[in-house]
Amino acid sequence: MKFWNDFKAFISKGNIIDLAVAVVIGTAFNKIVTSLVNDIIMPLITWGLGANSLAELSVVLQRDESGVATLTWNYGNFIQSIIDFLIIALTIFIILRLMMKSSALIKDATNKIKAPTKEEKKILKEKGIDLKDRRAVHTALVALHEEQAKEKAQKEQAKKDEEYKNSTEGLLKEIRDLLKEQNAKNVETNTSESKE
Repeated sequence: MKFWNDFKAFISKGNIIDLAVAVVIGTAFNKIVTSLVNDIIMPLITWGLGANSLAELSVVLQRDESGVATLTWNYGNFIQSIIDFLIIALTIFIILRLMMKSSALIKDATNKIKAPTKEEKKILKEKGIDLKDRRAVHTALVALHEEQAKEKAQKEQAKKDEEYKNSTEGLLKEIRDLLKEQNAKNVETNTSESKE
């Protein structure tokens, strides 16, 4: 009885299920890689070598009296095994690298998502956003932060404009603008008087 309970606990662990999924996916993946090697890459290699297949590449070491090869050195099979290994290793490396990069990106993205402050929660509630929906909260927070950044930039620009107006350079510019306007009015007045 204890044996069956231990066995049940063993097979119900998450690692065993993950392993089973990995074996099934690995088997399907093996078919894809085998097809890639046998149907795509090997025909190109054998075509380049001028043979029908790599298995044909061999050196006859011994022949019988009738001239039939009895002992051969099949280096073509060895080359094909090396190519199979390299392609499988490269493919697994690429997949693992992509998985590691994507998990790192996801981790960075989740680390960048900060919990909203009390003020932000209040604003989100006013906008009708469900605080339990993380994706909606994140999207709304990004939009809110962009709005706040724009408002801050506008306030800073307005402050700079006000400081510039109050500075002597700003005052001189205003005086020049007023003089230009006055000159333009005088020219218009003189032009209309001369026409009369």
